[in-house]
Formats: sequence, structure tokens, C-alpha cells
Amino acid sequence: MFKLRIAATAALLVSTAAAFGQPTPAPAPTPAPTGPADVLVTKDEARQTATELAQKLEDTYVFPDVAHRYAEMLRANAASGAYDGFTSGRALAERLTLDLRAVSPDAHLRVHTGAPMRPMRRVVAAGDSAAAPRPVFPWKPIEEARWLAPGIAYIRFNVFPGDPETVAAARQFMVDHADAKVIIFDNRTHHGGGLAEMNAMFPYLFGKPATLVTMDTRASVDRSGHGPDDHEMERLVSGPAGVVRREHYVLPGKTEKRLFNAKVFVLTSGATASAAEHMTLALKHTHRATIVGETTAGAGHYGGEEAIGDKFGVFIPVGRSFDPDTGKDWEGGGIAPDVAVPADQALTEALVRSGLDRAEAERINAEVKPSGSMARRTPRPS
Repeated sequence: MFKLRIAATAALLVSTAAAFGQPTPAPAPTPAPTGPADVLVTKDEARQTATELAQKLEDTYVFPDVAHRYAEMLRANAASGAYDGFTSGRALAERLTLDLRAVSPDAHLRVHTGAPMRPMRRVVAAGDSAAAPRPVFPWKPIEEARWLAPGIAYIRFNVFPGDPETVAAARQFMVDHADAKVIIFDNRTHHGGGLAEMNAMFPYLFGKPATLVTMDTRASVDRSGHGPDDHEMERLVSGPAGVVRREHYVLPGKTEKRLFNAKVFVLTSGATASAAEHMTLALKHTHRATIVGETTAGAGHYGGEEAIGDKFGVFIPVGRSFDPDTGKDWEGGGIAPDVAVPADQALTEALVRSGLDRAEAERINAEVKPSGSMARRTPRPS
């Protein structure tokens, strides 16, 4: 059924204001030939795709009331012939996505052509088990990790794939820089992924136990055996009816303790999404880091892929992550920084706050060149 993840969002976030407007009354033109291959669809296939999608959302989407509204819209549109004119599967997938987001915006909910993008098997909600196969990401997970100046360690992530090599590299970074006075985590081009890398790094930063982020999964999904696995740094806690609630937490490391008092900065942009936001919130609400940059993308739901017939797939959010203290999540609105500056100036600001003079901070900033975009991929809902 599902491969549950906090999705890596570069392929999932659609850069168009129409995503939060009303669906267009006529079939959209066939998109440019990028992304999954296009497929031909018949009128009957278009209607069947919409009705099957409606049922899958009712069965598994994180909020049952919203799922019912999605389903009602899809069934009404299918019955009225709203999708009959589509022969391009890619155009139909885009229209279905826009129609869903017009009912209720969700940055992870997306229909696409082709088979599900990730294997449909149970893994953790926000990170894979070591034995589970993982998707191939187009980004280098750790793009740069080094000393920027004496006592100031820096690491830039593009994705948390959860593979043993990346997890080991994240842990080794903490070991190699355990005498740092300042740690800078650059999440400005971080698209998402899982929890494993966080779990490898966080014990080096916390001198006392802390609850990081709370995660609610729809109970019907969890009962089906396709909910999150319970890992060492996740625990079941009491939650509302219809929900299985877990806390992501951290315990202090037992051996290396030198970083417990290090100053920590997290750099963010409008492209900082999903698992990167999970990490950002975890360090913000525990007051363990200062967040510098721009408000993040606002992709706070996690879920997995489902097939729709043999021509389409859909990423369905089945859970949400949120602040344990306030109960608020960051879906749509993002996470605001503690220090708001343009993303391309965030590193300079963090270095100045680390004790460097501005000229030296600007010189170092000019040497650090992230390859990914820092631009937000979706408009914020009004």
C-alpha cells in the first residue's frame, strides 16, 4: 500500500498560483514534456480515475472531513463529465491535483502519471528502516560539510534519504566537529526525506531529554499495517479518536557531550520543505537553535504513494507533524525564522552572530554556493 515518508518535495510542489484558486472549466493544455511520461486516457478511464481517487482519499487521507469533501468534488465532477475531454494523462493528473487543492490546499497531495514513485511498503512515517529500499533522489544529500572558520562548523543538506551512508556521514560530521563552538545547519535547499539523519545528529546537541515534534497518523492507515514503524526515538502517546499519535524525541548522547553547549543556527528559505521543516521546528521549539532566513515552504504532512489503476499514482498525506507545545502544524504557512533575512544573506547573518566581523562573514558567504534553488515552489494560501 503506502511507502510512508515526509516527502522530498521538489517533485511534489507545483509552482502555480492556480493550485490555490478555482479549477478551470475546460481541459488544460498538454504540459511540456517533463516529468513522468504522458499516457493516453479515454473518457471512461478519466471518470474511473477520479472515482477511484475519491475512494482512496476517503479511506486514507489524514483529515476524514477534508477527505469527504475531496471525494464529493471528484465524484460530482466525474458524473458531470468534467474530465471527459482529457486525452492526455499528464493534463488530467494536473487538473485533478488543482481541483483537490482548490477544495483544501495540501502541498504534498499530487496526482501523477505512471506507477507510484516509491515502493508501496511499510516504513516509518518520516524515515526508512535500514532494510527498506529507498527512492533515488536527484540531489546530493550532503552537498558541503566543513569548518568555515575556527570553531564554526557547517553542513548543507539537500535531502534526508535515510540510507546508511548518509546517516553515517551525518553522524561522522558531529564526531569530527565535536569541539565546535558553533554548528550551522544549512537547510535552505533541503527538500525533505526522513528522520534517520536527525536521529543520528540530535543526541550530540541535547544535554537533556526533549520532545521534538509530534506526529498524528490516521488510525485506519495505522491499523492496516501501513502506518509508521516505532523506532528508538519515536514513542506512542495518547491521542484523539481516529488518530495514532507518536512523539519524536531525543535523549542526550552518553559518550560525546562537548556540543551540548554549542551555539546552533539553522538556515532556511522558502524552499526548505517537509523533513527539513520537521528538523527546523524541532530545534526551534526546544530553543536549541536560532533559525535564520525566510519562512519555510509549508509542507508539513507525510504519507505515501498509491496506484490509481495502471496509469496513475498519487501521493496521499496520511499524517501531520506539529509543535508539541501549541498543537499547530506548518502546512501551508511554513515555519517563521527567529531572524528574518533574505535566504541568500542567512549565512552571513549567522556568521556575524557567531562572532565574525561582517566583512569576513560576507567573504565566506561568497565562497559557499548551494547548487539548489532557494525559491519557494508554491504560493502561500491567502
